[in-house]
Amino acid sequence: MRPDESTNRNSNYVPQRQVEFFSSGEQSREKRKPGVEVGGGLSVGGLSLRRLLTMAAVSPADSTDPVDVALRNSLRFLFRHGAPETGVSREDFDPAKDRRYSLARVHGFQRTKDSPAEKTVIIRGDLESVMNVAKPSHQDRILLRKNAQMAGSRGYRCLAVASATVGDNGELGAFRMEGFVNVRPVGTGLQDEDLTPTSDDWVRLQLWSAGLRFLHWLNVVLIVLLSVTGYYIMDPFFGDTFFRGIETGFLMGWMRFIHFSCGFIWIAVGLARAFIAFFSKDRYMRWETFWPIHSKEDMKNLGRTLGFYTFLRKEGPLYVAHNPLQQLTYTSIYIVGALQMLIGLSLYALYHMSNPVWAFIALPCSWFGIPIMRLLHVMIMFLFWWFVIAHIYLAFRADSLERHGGVSAMISGGVWMRRTSRPVDAPEL
Repeated sequence: MRPDESTNRNSNYVPQRQVEFFSSGEQSREKRKPGVEVGGGLSVGGLSLRRLLTMAAVSPADSTDPVDVALRNSLRFLFRHGAPETGVSREDFDPAKDRRYSLARVHGFQRTKDSPAEKTVIIRGDLESVMNVAKPSHQDRILLRKNAQMAGSRGYRCLAVASATVGDNGELGAFRMEGFVNVRPVGTGLQDEDLTPTSDDWVRLQLWSAGLRFLHWLNVVLIVLLSVTGYYIMDPFFGDTFFRGIETGFLMGWMRFIHFSCGFIWIAVGLARAFIAFFSKDRYMRWETFWPIHSKEDMKNLGRTLGFYTFLRKEGPLYVAHNPLQQLTYTSIYIVGALQMLIGLSLYALYHMSNPVWAFIALPCSWFGIPIMRLLHVMIMFLFWWFVIAHIYLAFRADSLERHGGVSAMISGGVWMRRTSRPVDAPEL
């Protein structure tokens, strides 16, 4: 049984591209990239970094691939009294031709100094591809990706490693994620486009238009101004007050003026967003996105997302734009915001009762009473404060875990997605 056949049977991963770490032997020596250096790594399988490096260095004994040469040189430096033998025959090595990792069969490999020698199959190659085969835990996936991101910022490319033992009957066991080793061209790590994190690993998608980003930040400014001035109108928390027997001047008048002006601008922003929802050609901005559940699968994805947010699932469905839970939350905020505008207009209309239009708008104050309307107005303000705090926290948390640039997307308009990822709301990247 060939190692690659066992691997494909134990994994649903469909190979996409050949990994850049290995040359297939068909390239000429002139085309190979010399001067590769090894820069540490991360072990998640219980191995020491030296043992992890030993596993990563397993390759054909006559290989002249720059990465293989660099790994063997690193071993000779670490094991000054004799580096372990990592060369295998060509018959025991299956290079990365139709997938993004290679396989090597090692006879008598010792994981540790005192462990028994076992027949082992070693995978090494692209981090995401190896993780798809080894299926590490959710915590290990996060740890590996975060450390890979940090290494990538220094110009390193991660050579992931996983292993599986072969039983006495020749049956290949489950693969175990071991970690990764960092490699890059000698120097700054910015000299060789094949070994630095470029568009080979990530795809940038322009998602949010300039108009939507402008409305977003205008909303932020208006909500802050409305909250500060509204709270001051309710409870003057700075400046001179009448209760202290001091002339107050026109401070309250300015606060009310700013509050009313921002309120009318906020209404205009809401109308502009409604216009965009019906007339925009961008499918992520149209009114259909306000209700993200259109099928049973959407309902299932909502449940999966909720399970991921409540730590009941290891991973949630991948979306380029908003997932169903996010979109339902934003739609609810739109509705609450519209209610806040209506309450504010109704309270403002009390000062213009001689006008029949304003008198009509002020009718809710007659139905429910002015104190109730003001209480609702304040409660919604506090609800917005809670939403802003949660929104900022979750945005930074998602950006930290998924590394998609979601926070900066509201400035640049673009998000980053891993190549070959399969978002629910977009084609395969």
